[in-house]
Amino acid sequence: MLNNRFIKYLLGSCRDLAPIFAVVLIFQVLIIKQPLPNLVDLISGSLFLIIGLTLFVQGLELSLFPLGEDIAYDFARKGSLLWLLVFAFCLGFSAAVAEPALVAAAEKAADIASQGNSIEATETAKADYALGLRVTVALSIGIALIIGVLRIIRGWPVYYPVFIGYLCVAMMTPFAPKEIIGIAYDAGGIATSSITVPLVTALGVGLATAIKGRNPMSDGFGLVVFAALMPIIFVMAYGMAKL
Repeated sequence: MLNNRFIKYLLGSCRDLAPIFAVVLIFQVLIIKQPLPNLVDLISGSLFLIIGLTLFVQGLELSLFPLGEDIAYDFARKGSLLWLLVFAFCLGFSAAVAEPALVAAAEKAADIASQGNSIEATETAKADYALGLRVTVALSIGIALIIGVLRIIRGWPVYYPVFIGYLCVAMMTPFAPKEIIGIAYDAGGIATSSITVPLVTALGVGLATAIKGRNPMSDGFGLVVFAALMPIIFVMAYGMAKL
């Protein structure tokens, strides 16, 4: 069964990545009219990419999704709101801190900040800036999950907190340092990537499934939008404090 599932996901990965490869090949050969550079590396790298994506998707199906749903279901059955909120915060914080895209973006932001004389051009200053940015985003993701969990439990419409959040973004933007605005607006997308999104989605669906009167389709989804929104607010606040 595992072999059949692996082959299924492998074929799915090939299908999903085929348009990307087609676009690159068409533009390289027909538009730019240049031979493919490092053909051996390109082929081997593509194979690694296909296998890696296949293993990643299969890992989500076998571990992260069931684990997140089961834990959320167990907390909901226990009826302990405090521990459920603590779990949601810790899950969001730890997932965001471990997000590879966030690590890379924070390091790049620190390099740019040092080049622009916003911080000292030392390794210590850049490391502190990058760590501060990562922790800020991670805190925002944790708080976003608390808001999302409360929304599911209380039955609030998803657009109420989203409207309030974007209103805060609009109000803060004119007062935030211009150097941080672009980073802040990208932070939400960066933080909601390969690790965070599956865990957040599993949490929401599992919680909505466990609570009587909640629909997993209409109530279980919507946490990701909070996870993408809150980092914008927190990073702009971080920029106001640091720059």
